[in-house]
Amino acid sequence: MYKLPYYTENDQEKVLSFIKENSFALVTGSDGEYPVSSHLPLDIIEEAGKLFFTGHLMKKTSHHFAFEKNENVLVVFHSPHAYIDANWYGSKAVASTVNYIAVHAKGKIKFTDDAGTYEAIKSITDKHIGTDSAASFNNIPKEYTDAMLKAIIGFRIEVVSMENVFKLSQNRNEEDRAKIISHLEERNIGGDAYIAGEMKKLFTK
Repeated sequence: MYKLPYYTENDQEKVLSFIKENSFALVTGSDGEYPVSSHLPLDIIEEAGKLFFTGHLMKKTSHHFAFEKNENVLVVFHSPHAYIDANWYGSKAVASTVNYIAVHAKGKIKFTDDAGTYEAIKSITDKHIGTDSAASFNNIPKEYTDAMLKAIIGFRIEVVSMENVFKLSQNRNEEDRAKIISHLEERNIGGDAYIAGEMKKLFTK
């Protein structure tokens, strides 16, 4: 991970808030030969002073087999990014860059039984779909759910360490940061609006 002290967020509540808001994460492990990974929606759980991620994945995939062999995983949460044009700076003879936020969490993955898988699917569905629509989990026929359970397995990751980078032009002066925000709002492509908003939250008193 790109690591400089002025890009590190030391407020753990802000870090937790970020990963909860960006909980569609990349879960990566190794099968002993190559890295393997999968993009998965996660639930973030704080329990007894520890942090856990829960979710579910398709059985008999490369990442399922790899995670069974090696419980050590890296979970990556990331924001949209924005390219920062050095022409926006007061002094322009410097490198352009990219602003973004990312959190890397190392942990140990354990797979659940059928009851745990059922709860993992229900929790993720309730979180994103709600409980009062035709597609809510409680309205899915049992036969369909039973068939899903044959192909899906739940998991729980216990986090052992976490690093972050909140790269939002902290190394630029106030005038440059104001110009960056203005240009991002004017350009407004990709992650420009998101990064401009995060910079405003950080630098506006």
